[in-house]
Amino acid sequence: MKKTLNLVVLSFALVAFGCKDKPKEKQEVAVEESKDVKPNVVVIYLDDLGYGDISSYGATELSTPNIDALASGGLKFTNGYASSATCTPSRYALLTGMYPWRNKDAKILPGTAPLLISTEQQTLPKMLKSQGYQTAIVGKWHLGLGTGTVNWNERVSPGPNEVGFDEAYILAATQDRVPTVYIDNGNVVGLDPKDPIEVDYETNFEGEPTAIDNPEMVDMKWHHGHNNSIVNGIGRIGFMKGGDAAKWSDVDMADHFLAKAQDYVKTHKNSPFFLYYAMQQPHVPRTPHPRFAGKSGLGPRGDVILEADWCIGEFVKTLKEEGLLENTLIVFSSDNGPVLNDGYYDDAVEKIGKHDPKGGLRGGKYSLFEAGTRVPFITYWKNHIKPGVSDAIVCQMDLLASLADLVGTEDKTTDSKDILETFLGKTDKGRDNLVIEATSRTALRSGDWLMIPPYKGKVYQEKVDIETGSSPDFQLYNVKEDKGQQNNLAKSKPEKLQEMVAEFEAIRGKNYNNIQQLKLR
Repeated sequence: MKKTLNLVVLSFALVAFGCKDKPKEKQEVAVEESKDVKPNVVVIYLDDLGYGDISSYGATELSTPNIDALASGGLKFTNGYASSATCTPSRYALLTGMYPWRNKDAKILPGTAPLLISTEQQTLPKMLKSQGYQTAIVGKWHLGLGTGTVNWNERVSPGPNEVGFDEAYILAATQDRVPTVYIDNGNVVGLDPKDPIEVDYETNFEGEPTAIDNPEMVDMKWHHGHNNSIVNGIGRIGFMKGGDAAKWSDVDMADHFLAKAQDYVKTHKNSPFFLYYAMQQPHVPRTPHPRFAGKSGLGPRGDVILEADWCIGEFVKTLKEEGLLENTLIVFSSDNGPVLNDGYYDDAVEKIGKHDPKGGLRGGKYSLFEAGTRVPFITYWKNHIKPGVSDAIVCQMDLLASLADLVGTEDKTTDSKDILETFLGKTDKGRDNLVIEATSRTALRSGDWLMIPPYKGKVYQEKVDIETGSSPDFQLYNVKEDKGQQNNLAKSKPEKLQEMVAEFEAIRGKNYNNIQQLKLR
């Protein structure tokens, strides 16, 4: 059945727009009418935002009114998941509808990695494009580019354009990795041909300063891993030479991407569109614009969360001004859980105070515990989704099959589950189970239970203050009754453990612990 609404999936950070709820009967009529319309789809995806980092999910030391407006005006999921506790695998799952552990290369990628998504496989933008949508990405990519040897001074291909995006304005990897330039449909923006870019992740270029050898040139002191080339006073991962005219301004990045997202909406409002708005906050280096510097009291990490919330508010305001808000589905989420020290001394640890980025969960980025993959997840569609809270298990990976249903087609080629009725708030039934992943290790969430198999490696990573979730023994938690995962019931509930292991192996296979130990970036 064809359904026509502009669907906006907001990177798991939804925005405030000041809407009033309609009476129940009017909402039901609007939902019925939606079956005859094609909505715009926008995905707003944050980077390293934790379950407890926004006030609608319990934060008391940070106020995020624009995201909260999406939560209060839409459906807030308490059991919403990224597929992985790190970014590249989660982004792969979001766009392909596939478990990342099925692709051995779906790990945190260097800036010179080849394109991770096959140009032949199904993707979310391809599916929507086949149904008449114009498709675009604005923001962070981090899924590889090219075929392994990239010449940044020519058009870089294959990339987002070759896997379903009509338009792509991106940063290649992460804000802390080279090359530190924007790429517009494969071409570096503002590049001077007389100053070509060179990038290498193994060897520095002769005469080029580094953060480790030239600390006097660094404004943001590195803690681990970020001591190669210096750009804008910040040490990066990897080495870069040239391209000075094309280098981005870190403090202006949020404004830059916001303007691109707003312009896209304004210029494509007359036909159905899908916008993947992949924001960079609160990933390191945390570089708030001076308007937000010092505003949170929690250091740069808190400041960039406030900045992201403002950007989301401005973006939603644009949808409203362009008359698109009621014809747009917004999904808001994050690619994985929170981390404080992720490579720089930036006061994230020292100024944390009473703020709990994990929201009472255990673990965080890189971890198999809940805080690694359980993230804020909101769906908002004015006058079509009844405001409320859902405890259903949902995953970003399920957007592909669910949105296929929404726009009048189906997809049965991926791991994505059609739970459209759940995303729209018409049922409390979500996924039966979900395999979650963290640095190549996997575990099973099923019903109220989480089972983590035995894994070698460190239980605790001191450098990043993260409990990895690894243990030499099986772990079994009832995460409904024990949100903080303090009571391992593996020994006291042997029958439940056996049931969970059988369910896990039926999906994952038995050779699931042939893995590498966690490596810090």
